[in-house]
Amino acid sequence: MVDLDGPVHVADFGGEGPAIVLVHGLGGSYVNWLATGPLLARSARVVALDLVAFGRTPPEGRSSGVGANADLLARFIEEEIRGPCVVVGNSMGGMISLMTAARRPEQIAGVVLVDAALPRPSGAGIDGAVALAFASYAVPGFGEVVLRARALRMGPERYVHEMLDLVCAHPSRVPPDLVVAHVAFARERFQMPYADRMFLDAARSLMITLAGKRRFLASVDTITAPALIIQGARDRLVPVEAARALARRRPDWELEVYDDVGHAPQIEVPERLASSILGWLEGAGKAAAFAATV
Repeated sequence: MVDLDGPVHVADFGGEGPAIVLVHGLGGSYVNWLATGPLLARSARVVALDLVAFGRTPPEGRSSGVGANADLLARFIEEEIRGPCVVVGNSMGGMISLMTAARRPEQIAGVVLVDAALPRPSGAGIDGAVALAFASYAVPGFGEVVLRARALRMGPERYVHEMLDLVCAHPSRVPPDLVVAHVAFARERFQMPYADRMFLDAARSLMITLAGKRRFLASVDTITAPALIIQGARDRLVPVEAARALARRRPDWELEVYDDVGHAPQIEVPERLASSILGWLEGAGKAAAFAATV
């Protein structure tokens, strides 16, 4: 735990080399990085941050919205990393990484977007189950009832398996010990009285940010850090068209599409993801690696 106007939980994977901060997505935590973090730590100094009201970071009066968590990430880098770093963000964590890079360019040496939450291009399809879930989240009162009923109906183990079905193209790829770790943490999170309310606050702020597509993309245009965009072609939450559109908008950024992977490569194909990130840091992202090495 570190103190940033309240406790913030950080998982330290150790290692030496460029500083890398891993940022989870909506409903996620440091547990999402348990397979990828040690692989990256073979060539880098790696930590995973639990955002406010996620993982083991309690709200303590703080907001779980994406803007507030971008501020938290910036403060964590300033006070704990004490120098520029490479941020690796999945889903909502990718959005937060982009917001931080736009607001505090001196802190971000490079950005790796892993199926980042991005505005949906015109004509891009949307998964029916995902659309229904986020529509329920948007309704005050109803979203809370839906989440609590689902948790009571499923229990931690079924909840995790349904989550893996949603975010992975092939859930069978996920190592058994990683599944066990997610179930154990789900059991812990179900006991947190604030979990559903703060999850919905984060989800609603994410949707509001995506709805302001023009403003969000204008901020992306100001980012000076190099970036690697990694996208699963079978992502049900973020269409691959969104990543391709971002790559066209930022042709200076590198795009790598994983053809048979879903929304969470760090869970489904951790070895491949670590190889992509470290390869980029040795190649097109070499300047980012140099700037992030303290």
